[in-house]
Amino acid sequence: MPKTVKESPAVSAVSAGYAANMRGVAAVDRALSIAIALETAKEPLTLSQVSAATGLYKSAVLRLMVSLERCGLVARRSDQSYVLGALAFRFGKAYESVSHLEETLLPLMHELVAQGMESPSFHVFQDAETRLCLLRIDSNHSTLDRVRAGDVLPLKKGAAGKVLRSRQPSSPVDDAQSLIETSFGERDASCAAVAGPVYGPGGELLGALSLSGPLERFTAASVKKMSVPLLYACEEATRKFGGTWPAAGMPRATARRRAA
Repeated sequence: MPKTVKESPAVSAVSAGYAANMRGVAAVDRALSIAIALETAKEPLTLSQVSAATGLYKSAVLRLMVSLERCGLVARRSDQSYVLGALAFRFGKAYESVSHLEETLLPLMHELVAQGMESPSFHVFQDAETRLCLLRIDSNHSTLDRVRAGDVLPLKKGAAGKVLRSRQPSSPVDDAQSLIETSFGERDASCAAVAGPVYGPGGELLGALSLSGPLERFTAASVKKMSVPLLYACEEATRKFGGTWPAAGMPRATARRRAA
């Protein structure tokens, strides 16, 4: 009978060690779950509330809070409730200084509003179930949908979620219109949206730029009308971020003329 080839102890040790490393550090995961709970709540939380939100014992939360307070990620108020600390603000500023999201996207979003479009938002992948709205500008319409920067929304519902799920990585397409995704009453029965992808270097999907508003304003004609300037904004953002637009672009003058 042929002999069974066994993996050497050295290889086994490396493989086991690599697998362990890929599992991360449980204490760090627990500490970050506290920071996420405070960010999600958007209001001060007591020790008991943090424990309930994270599923951690109060004694474990209290120990982790000492480290989080020490580095400034969490601050304890005089009433013994907890909020995010100044380090969270520094993280946000550092993220923007590297990503240039506001600098690049806000002018394009303001231009969409000036053209009479619905409210533009920019969404990024957060985890297997959710997406995060990083930027939002309200349209000039009298009625609006309720989306704000910082909102965590379902990844599997909504036009932006469809873009984030289906556009990684970028690949050439013959028709730019095929990059557009739509949703009608999926996340909110009274709202609708149209969204397109924004890419970075190497075809990386940076996020989804969407236009959203009340469902009754999203007729077939209005969606077609909005898609042109939205695709132009996505293409411009992609180029500004150093990415390559996967479809033939549409000149700015044409986009404005068709949106008029």
